[in-house]
Amino acid sequence: MIDLIRSSSASSNVMQTAARGALHVPAQEMIEILVYLATQTKIFAERARLTLAGWDEVSSRAAAADPRTPKEVLAYMIAPGNLRPTLLPALLENPAVEEQSLVELGAAASRYMLETLVKSARINQSAAILSSLNTNPHLNPAQSADIAGKLSSLKPASTSEPPPTQASPEAVPTAGQPAEPAAPNAASLETDSDGVPDETITAYLSEHAVEISAEANKPFQPIGGIDELTLESPAAHPEECPNEPRTEAVPSSDPHGAATAARKAPAKKVFLSSEEQRGSALQKIAKLDIKGRIQLAMKGSKEERSLLIRDGTKVVALAVLESPKITDSEVEKFANQKNVLESVLRGITLKRRFMKQYAILRNLTFNPRTPIDVSLGLVKHLLTQDLRNLAGNKEVSDTVRKMATRMFRQKLEVSGKD
Repeated sequence: MIDLIRSSSASSNVMQTAARGALHVPAQEMIEILVYLATQTKIFAERARLTLAGWDEVSSRAAAADPRTPKEVLAYMIAPGNLRPTLLPALLENPAVEEQSLVELGAAASRYMLETLVKSARINQSAAILSSLNTNPHLNPAQSADIAGKLSSLKPASTSEPPPTQASPEAVPTAGQPAEPAAPNAASLETDSDGVPDETITAYLSEHAVEISAEANKPFQPIGGIDELTLESPAAHPEECPNEPRTEAVPSSDPHGAATAARKAPAKKVFLSSEEQRGSALQKIAKLDIKGRIQLAMKGSKEERSLLIRDGTKVVALAVLESPKITDSEVEKFANQKNVLESVLRGITLKRRFMKQYAILRNLTFNPRTPIDVSLGLVKHLLTQDLRNLAGNKEVSDTVRKMATRMFRQKLEVSGKD
């Protein structure tokens, strides 16, 4: 049958039946047909991808573990956009899965997948895969240290020792120049009586150092605009803040006006004085630089987290989800918001603690801003009534609605048989 479909000799009705996974052929061949339709056709691709996303787990795992499975099927299964977490262990140990595919996966894997990857025997025996995995931005310090140790044991003795640590060019003063004072870093963060250890912030800042450096000068810009925030906040009405430094307009006739205005512009801060701490949450956030906002996301109040989760700077918004103080009820609200970054919604699904809460799972699925691949993976966990409601929800994508309709009918059939 697969040869018939590849040669375009099958009728349209047969192709439609195949895209639904309803052909009377062995499960392995049906999966191969669906992968072909999903990757090589336009008309039936979406239907085939939906069918594969909800395909029987037992036969899917058997195909993922079988070295005789066609390489194009394995390549489809291991691709980050198609990968089902339950199939990952079988795919990792299948020798027919190409090492290059695992190298690509290692660099892009989510936090949830990393737990499986670092335990894989095949991964731990390949320097190429471990090196790629070591670049993954989701690694925590313990995992990074573990991978570094494994890499050292795989390298020859002459190269097993790490190169000496060199100071960055910015940190080394040239001859005859005084050394500049070091910028505040996570190690110097003040310890508050909030139960959040500074080590937590230090680890986060270290893990995301590249992103923080790239976004260093980006101010607080909430998704959805400042108008949605508390307009009565003093930060929204500077004329009501007599103690705030303000820059007066400089006449255009003054040739030094621009430079004078630049000198008067208040600089963003990592820490706030006790007087500034008493201001509103919005005022406080507006005065902080990116490191200060990350610290506040970890240590701040519920109100401050509700503002920072909307920060247009991804590394700040994601820091809210890493806060030990965050509650399930807060995350339930975040999962329902349309004025947050997609990476925030994706980040919620990577936390097992949050995904144990059905209300959070349901809100993510009903949120039209949730990435489609995430929604498709969650639909199968919905209760029958929620599947029915999702199938009629015009805000979510057609792909998600179709998947919900299909799962709803399947559950009705199962309940009817019982």
